[in-house]
Amino acid sequence: MRIFQMTGLSGAGKTTIASNVKSILIEKGYAVEVLDGDVFRRNLCPDLGFSKQDRNENIRRMGFVANLLAQNNIIVLISAINPYESVRQELVERYQAKTVFVNCEIQTLLKRDTKGLYARAFLPKNHIDKINNLTGVNDTYEVPIHPDLTIHTHQESIEASVQRILKFIIDSVEK
Repeated sequence: MRIFQMTGLSGAGKTTIASNVKSILIEKGYAVEVLDGDVFRRNLCPDLGFSKQDRNENIRRMGFVANLLAQNNIIVLISAINPYESVRQELVERYQAKTVFVNCEIQTLLKRDTKGLYARAFLPKNHIDKINNLTGVNDTYEVPIHPDLTIHTHQESIEASVQRILKFIIDSVEK
């Protein structure tokens, strides 16, 4: 299997970990691509909003592109919040994707908050800058039921998370 969908809340470390894993895999001679949810949405799916239907469509499109790459022996890391279990399972069923849950406690996410999203989501109800659809705060995030791997970025270093995912990917690809 060559498609690995990394799911978790904003700021959990998905893209940082995926980028580090990509660099190491390339050094080891693997062909690798990261499909980042923010970049993908901005460049290929600007027509989609943040409704459940649009979020699922975004992931379906990512899965389709990932499958095209995987058919050419490229390891694909999908780094996206991907909040709904049903569409994650679609990628498992259609493309045999593996699911990596990048878990991080909300207290740690609040401290990290590099984009300022959590601060805005916790503003008073009628505040002009309030975000009303931040996944995991005031919009749905369904925790994966049976992920193939779970890492806890609030409990371990980025380096430790990278090594765990790296081993998981290499073991999966070399089977």
